Amino acid sequence: MPRIVSLIASATEIVAALGCEDQLVARSHECDFPPTVRALPACTATKIDVAANSSGIDAEIKKIVADGLSIYKVDSDRLKTLKPDIIITQSQCDVCAVNETELQAAVANWIDHRTKIVSLEPNWLNDIWADIQKVANAIGVPSKGATLIADLSARMTDIKAKSAALTNRPTVACIEWISPLMAAGNWVPELVQLAGGINVLGEAGKHSPWMEWTELQSANPDIIVIIPCGFDIERSRVEMPALTARPDWQSLNAVQQGQVFIADGNQYFNRPGPRIIDSIEIFAEIMHPRTFSFGHHQAGWQPL
Repeated sequence: MPRIVSLIASATEIVAALGCEDQLVARSHECDFPPTVRALPACTATKIDVAANSSGIDAEIKKIVADGLSIYKVDSDRLKTLKPDIIITQSQCDVCAVNETELQAAVANWIDHRTKIVSLEPNWLNDIWADIQKVANAIGVPSKGATLIADLSARMTDIKAKSAALTNRPTVACIEWISPLMAAGNWVPELVQLAGGINVLGEAGKHSPWMEWTELQSANPDIIVIIPCGFDIERSRVEMPALTARPDWQSLNAVQQGQVFIADGNQYFNRPGPRIIDSIEIFAEIMHPRTFSFGHHQAGWQPL
């Protein structure tokens, strides 16, 4: 069996969902699901003060990136000692996790020709399915990959069929960063549509865009869902005054109708792995509570 190091949380979840968690020998500092993986040694760390507020984190990231540096540190000595057969990383986002270029630089002096680097790059929902199969193929369980994808797709198809029959499709704005404002892109607009909503900010398949407050005002959606990258519900609540303290916050339709929600962006929406289906379920519960109930309320999402 191959010895696997996963340097991205979504890949760790994929490996576990494929029934190969016992082959993991290390993880990234962000890998925390399933909870048992926390016992594995971490081979990465962040240079960012994660306790800073949203605007502080953003400023720190932009400064490091502007200097041509990475916001992550890779423990190359630990990786070398572990002698992995497969290292899984990503090339989709320089801020989300250690990317392939950073990994190659960290292991350039020792990597064995037998060590395989698998790089994931999900931009669309279909890319997530492709990455699941890519990981399954790399670790030698292609049939398990196909089965997992089929199971997830069946859950998604069931939601899509039920939501398609609904006459009410609310407009939805998904906020991926609070200060400064960022709308959710990539697969999130697709999730909104599948769950029975109309996405009004951010484009499917494209990176999440920064936006001005006036853009949110202009869209004036029926529902606002707060899903900051890397934040859980409690942390997002702490950051919300950056929006709620604005004098024009109360003018938004979603605010007036009590349709503002906070969801766990870190565990669900920002993590392109098997629980992306849970993300669709959360959206469906928020948009159509009389039709959908999967048990995610409170733990996965809460009203503001």
